Amino acid sequence: MKKLSNVLDQVIHKNRPKNLKHEFQFFGCRICETLGDTKRYSLYIKLAKDYDRKLLEQALSFVTDYPNAKSKPKLFMWKLKELKDNKQI
Repeated sequence: MKKLSNVLDQVIHKNRPKNLKHEFQFFGCRICETLGDTKRYSLYIKLAKDYDRKLLEQALSFVTDYPNAKSKPKLFMWKLKELKDNKQI
C-alpha cells in the first residue's frame, strides 16, 4: 500500500489544488480530470461533497462511455440533472 504523500506527488495535472484533505475533494478532482475540465475544480469538489456518490459515478460512466461528446462537462451536468430528477420521482 502506498503512502498518501506518494500518491499526492503523482499529480497528473500540475494546476490541481494542493490543499486536498478529504476524500470527496480527491473524487471531485478525479471527475474534473476525467472530463478534461481542469478550470473548474471547485465545481466538481462541491458536487462530490453535496451529491450522492452513486449518482456522480453513474453520470461519469455515462460520459466516458459516450464516444462522440462535443462537451463532456455539459453532458455530465445534463446526465446528473436527469438522474437527480428521476431519483426524486
